[in-house]
Amino acid sequence: MAENGQAELSNLKAVIFDYGDVLCLPPTGEEIEASAWIMGISPDLYRALWSRNRDVYDRGDMSPETYWRTLAEDAGTSLDAAQVEELHQRDMAMWSRPNPGMLAWLQDLAAAGMKTAILSNMHAGMIQHARQNFRWLDWLNWKTFSAEVGSIKPEPAIYEHCRRGLGVAATDSLLIDDREVNVLAARSMGFHGIQYKSMAQLRSELQTAGFSILPPDLAARSVPSA
Repeated sequence: MAENGQAELSNLKAVIFDYGDVLCLPPTGEEIEASAWIMGISPDLYRALWSRNRDVYDRGDMSPETYWRTLAEDAGTSLDAAQVEELHQRDMAMWSRPNPGMLAWLQDLAAAGMKTAILSNMHAGMIQHARQNFRWLDWLNWKTFSAEVGSIKPEPAIYEHCRRGLGVAATDSLLIDDREVNVLAARSMGFHGIQYKSMAQLRSELQTAGFSILPPDLAARSVPSA
């Protein structure tokens, strides 16, 4: 038994990746400040309000205009159409920097014959942006995006959609996600799950659990282009 409570992972058939803060890097402080400046609010308030209606937005129940205008109303301000569009475009751009270590590992998993998938809470505009610009999506065996299936993590339906698409049992699958609530939900359905905090932490937990295809040591190898 691994230290994080996971059973041995030596017989895994699939690895499922979250997107935000896992396959992609988090926004920089400068990017957050730029969007907060457009709204005339502090970066801390922007961060707090950004997440308030994000699940509804990512499930596809709210348009970009409604999301950003609601965020502005919660901040006690207002936005014109040009500002809404700029915030929408900046939001997609700040969530578009790939995590090079994860992409390198994704290639290693595919080369070893491991099935892979993305399971992400993502709004429709970002899904379109990703499908048009992220060439690495072609490396995956399956893609489950919340706005396309009308369900978000940690709801069971979105996990089941991903599992069926991969054609594997939950017990043969591992979810890598930065949010504990999503990992716990996956485990309750029989999946293995690791909460991602860093590449070093992930590598250590996988090694402890007996998984042989480990994330790369980035200092020792080059990483693929996105």
